[in-house]
Amino acid sequence: MFILFTLIELAGIAFFLVIISQVRARFRYTWLIAVGGAFLAWVNVFSWRGRLPLSLVFPPWEPAALFHDSLSFTVNAVTWPFVFSLATFLLATILTAIIRENFPAPLPWAASFVLGGLGLLAVMADNPVTLLMVWAAIDFAELLAHLRQQEVGETSDKIVTVFAVRLSGIGMLFWASMVSLSSGTPLNFQDPPPQAGLFLLISAGLRLGVLPLHLPYVSEINIRRGFGSMLRLVSAASSLIILARIPRLDSPLGTTVLLTLSALAATYAGWKWYRSSDELSGRPFWLIGCASLAIVSSLSANPLGAIGWGCGLILSGGVLFLTSVYRKWVNRLLLLGWLGLSALPFTITAMSLNLPDMTYYAFWPFLILAQACLLAGYAHHAVRPSGRVASAQLDRVSLYAFYLGVAVLMTVLLLLGIWGWDGAFKVGNVTLALLTNVLAILLVWLANRLPAITPFRANWLRPEGLSIGEWFFRILSGIYQLVGRIASVITDTLEGEGGIMWTILLLVSIISLLTQGSTAP
Repeated sequence: MFILFTLIELAGIAFFLVIISQVRARFRYTWLIAVGGAFLAWVNVFSWRGRLPLSLVFPPWEPAALFHDSLSFTVNAVTWPFVFSLATFLLATILTAIIRENFPAPLPWAASFVLGGLGLLAVMADNPVTLLMVWAAIDFAELLAHLRQQEVGETSDKIVTVFAVRLSGIGMLFWASMVSLSSGTPLNFQDPPPQAGLFLLISAGLRLGVLPLHLPYVSEINIRRGFGSMLRLVSAASSLIILARIPRLDSPLGTTVLLTLSALAATYAGWKWYRSSDELSGRPFWLIGCASLAIVSSLSANPLGAIGWGCGLILSGGVLFLTSVYRKWVNRLLLLGWLGLSALPFTITAMSLNLPDMTYYAFWPFLILAQACLLAGYAHHAVRPSGRVASAQLDRVSLYAFYLGVAVLMTVLLLLGIWGWDGAFKVGNVTLALLTNVLAILLVWLANRLPAITPFRANWLRPEGLSIGEWFFRILSGIYQLVGRIASVITDTLEGEGGIMWTILLLVSIISLLTQGSTAP
């Protein structure tokens, strides 16, 4: 009942915002109502912590022989940090919307509420059927958002390709469910069988852009900080939650291969994030870098580390992606978000470097370098004044609302480090954490002293350079276009004046083959 009430409340606010934008576009209290709705949902989610576990199970579908599972949602010690992080980000998104150039914008706010609700459903999904449906809804929402903003042409082809990659991730999740059923056990996320773990991991990796390495996001849509950030982080969180539920793989070779790919992806993405000119252009690399490190934690049988990376991605990244005001002391306080990625004791990622399997020492330099690049890039983007509005240009109410939104994110980031879930108030691997932070501080210090590593695009990097993964998906896109051309030629041929003749010829050929097959000795 608690889960259902929160979901209905989010849907009701979204419906109200859509109606009021059409009936009374200049309604003065739209933003206050949106803030009130987001705050109520945030309080509800916070109150769930004292009632765990919670569940919401819908009636089974018919026929039972065909549908083994019904829609089912669960909030427990694993999913609650993700749920609380998403609810916090939704509240911060609405609070900081008052400083946006398009204020008031009830339709983007309504879309943010819908995405927030879908994100909650994704991280609470208790079986593959439920997650498949929520993933499809999120992907469809992202597809519509891009198609409304982009022009028809090459960019539309990229959007379709991204959507196809997301569908392949859904297909891998479906295959994992089939593998589990073949062993006689329906797949559930509470106790998944080991043989399904590999397919679950590949499913999450495809959707996150890690396995294989590719950029799953095309050029940013116009609403970049509010709705755009909500779209990116909800999509990432809906896939990251799987990593906290994957059983240990029973194949040492497969684990080694996946660790190698993930470590390389983390290093590449961390370096590109460090060299990005601003946080929005580097946002895809931020997501891939954090997701790669979460996959490494999952492969190392460290689900608490995967949860920490997922929540850090949402909260620390949310602070940067929602900040569009520059005030010197405020932007320096943003550096508190460093703690979300530092792996220092009593932080949300304290367990991220606590790898139980100590046989993979060769990967540690790459992981430390990747995490240090993420930290150094975060520091650079946090204090960057360019591209942000000076606080003197805003009224006091707008500034206070913005400060409150950022403060909520920071508070929850620090709170989850010491309370609320199984990975809170942990010491972790202090030695590796200190080494990573020292290296990150060194990269920050060297940033303006060595032109070769200045956090901007270097001259020897081509603006349109493609990684191996991007080449792979460009080849797939070429195959898709080739198949489309062949289908178009066939369609034009059959629909032309000779279509009837070609149809008759095809039927005669088929009948001839069947006749020969039946009379063969």
